[in-house]
Amino acid sequence: MDWEKLKIFHAVAEAGSFTLAAKRLNLSQSALSRQIRGLEDSLNLSLFTRHARGLVLTQEGEQLFDTAHEVLDKIEKTERELIESKDQPRGLLKVTAPVTFGTVWLTPRVKTFLRLYPDIQLEFLLTDHDMDLATREADVAIWFHAPEQADFIQRQLGTVRQHIYGSPKYLSEKGTPERAEDLDGHDLISYGPSVPLPIRNVNWILRAGVTSFKRKPVLQVNNIFGVLQALKAGIGLASIPDYLAAAHPELVRVLADLESPEFPTYFVYPGELKGSRRVGVFRDFLISQIKGASELA
Repeated sequence: MDWEKLKIFHAVAEAGSFTLAAKRLNLSQSALSRQIRGLEDSLNLSLFTRHARGLVLTQEGEQLFDTAHEVLDKIEKTERELIESKDQPRGLLKVTAPVTFGTVWLTPRVKTFLRLYPDIQLEFLLTDHDMDLATREADVAIWFHAPEQADFIQRQLGTVRQHIYGSPKYLSEKGTPERAEDLDGHDLISYGPSVPLPIRNVNWILRAGVTSFKRKPVLQVNNIFGVLQALKAGIGLASIPDYLAAAHPELVRVLADLESPEFPTYFVYPGELKGSRRVGVFRDFLISQIKGASELA
């Protein structure tokens, strides 16, 4: 089989149409169609079933696609390893992290990293859902839980702390709680049951202290930024990460001695990237930044 035709076939199969594949490869649709016909003629079989809404692989096409995908993946991996065997790490590094952590803590800190490693291109994929590292939706992840996959490499970076905060407006109206049990008489903001947060026990504020009173939140929000806005508006008290509170010094921390459950933070990546210098230098950079951060230790 002609290697160029095989690469074009792989691109068309991934795109599901000649139009999308032509844009990705910067080739004309007619040129792609000729290459696919040539490959089908050389194999004496059909690789696609043509439909008005796109292309569907035949059984033989699926078999060829699986093989081509495996070969191309190995070639890309070898290419990365060859590039990174040089002194200066380079290339694209896709990093996924929770939205709030990635926005508030991570993004403002990467300027130094990009100056140190100008040949590395960072792409941040911020989501509160775990992306699939096995299929390379992202190269590395920062998660608030350990990975379930045994073949993933993990490094604990630190522990995210949460404390209870309120606005000066709210505290002037409702008073400041002196003990955890005092939360029974306060308006509390919690995270909603559908919130896709990657951390456990996030609503610990509803159970803090020794109390038989079943606390009900005055407001539930399925987004940490929404909780923050509710706090600033004086709606009630809420537990938020210290790294988020540090960016909003107008908020007042209450019950300072009341500790939240620990939320460990992990740097995670698949075993196939174990020797990647891009991954290594980014991991080391995160560790150095966390050591110097008072709100994340």
